[in-house]
Amino acid sequence: MLEDRPGLIEAIRDRFAHVETCPFDGPRIFFENAGGALRLKSVIETSAAYAGYPDNQGRDNPASKALMAAIARGKVDMALFLNTPGGQVFTGESGSEVLFRLIRTAALGAMPGGVMLGSTLEHPASRSAMARWAEVTGRPHVLVAHDDATGTVGLGAYLERITPEVRVATIVQTSPVTGMAVDVAAITAAIRERAPEAFIIIDGIQHASHGHVDCAAYRADGYAVSPYKVFSRHGYGVGWASDRLTACTKEQILGGPEAAWELGTRDAGAYATFSDVVAYFDWLGGEVSDAATPRARIEAAAAAIHDHEARLMDAMLHGTGNLRGLAEMPGVTVIGGTGTEGREGVVSLTLEGLSSADLVQHLADQGIRVHIRKDDHYCGNILHPLGLADCVRVSVCHYNTTAEVARFLAAMELAVARRRARLPES
Repeated sequence: MLEDRPGLIEAIRDRFAHVETCPFDGPRIFFENAGGALRLKSVIETSAAYAGYPDNQGRDNPASKALMAAIARGKVDMALFLNTPGGQVFTGESGSEVLFRLIRTAALGAMPGGVMLGSTLEHPASRSAMARWAEVTGRPHVLVAHDDATGTVGLGAYLERITPEVRVATIVQTSPVTGMAVDVAAITAAIRERAPEAFIIIDGIQHASHGHVDCAAYRADGYAVSPYKVFSRHGYGVGWASDRLTACTKEQILGGPEAAWELGTRDAGAYATFSDVVAYFDWLGGEVSDAATPRARIEAAAAAIHDHEARLMDAMLHGTGNLRGLAEMPGVTVIGGTGTEGREGVVSLTLEGLSSADLVQHLADQGIRVHIRKDDHYCGNILHPLGLADCVRVSVCHYNTTAEVARFLAAMELAVARRRARLPES
């Protein structure tokens, strides 16, 4: 665990802005990481610097050449972080926009006929894009049902729907509501076996900050990341497209490079800030391992992050010190069950007798930032089948600590006591 190494968690937290204090609201514990992670201080500095440069790309002057070098370096770093087997990395408007673009290109470039395959676990970005382009191309949009009890979708459920007719398939790697991961490699392998020509697009937006990303192992054609959820900033998304998907007809400037995915002049600062993120993973990997190469250090960092967050999740669900966990608290229901295996940094819950809005406010009063999720176009796919109008999402990242989890559990005990006081006597 990162906290087991003397001074390491402090060094980690020192690299992030606003770890303990909100600039608007004062001291607080930040458990709203699924809505956007804390920003690296280096990202903030880089963003400010690049925002101030007046020069444009493609000019014959030192400033322009520096911008082009930052873009080239950023692409190398993106490919390194994603471990891409060839293809193209690029930036877009957002992670959602990148998903729409990848899916649109796949739907229009796939062989005629067949079906488009997704799941009910998916974020509306990929699910909406699939629905849109299934309609345009006249294909059925087949949805694999996720398991309400476990909060994920397994290989077995996919196998019932994977046929040679699949033309485009989407997979969400981790649910942003349940926090439960999906076995992407097993599902892509099954699709490749039965529908080898299908285009496969992975939504890695919720997963990327919590664990290992390895596009080479997934055998997919597209991958999307939202950098603001991986310690960078808002305003851009990162995508990867395989050589096969890149060869499909797509929106491009006439006469421009055939392999290009970018449209118009992109923000060099976006590429530069993603390089900051990769440099951070490289640094952390060097702190937790003796790995000799940047990719190996990134993998070591991902493993350490996964282990640390798994222990935070175990403490939150099953207790730490003399504090009981959410699983033992009366009236608390955890969406997707109380298991920790496959859970990546997120616990969504309800407390009987206390509304989600009141619980969010109660926790805010105790100095803990969480978020309400509602049965709407973002989370209705998870909450509506459960008959829930809303829930409270608590999300951690590797810079959070066991002490912060303990403070959260103590605050939840106060909420449980408040809820008991409201219940009528039997």
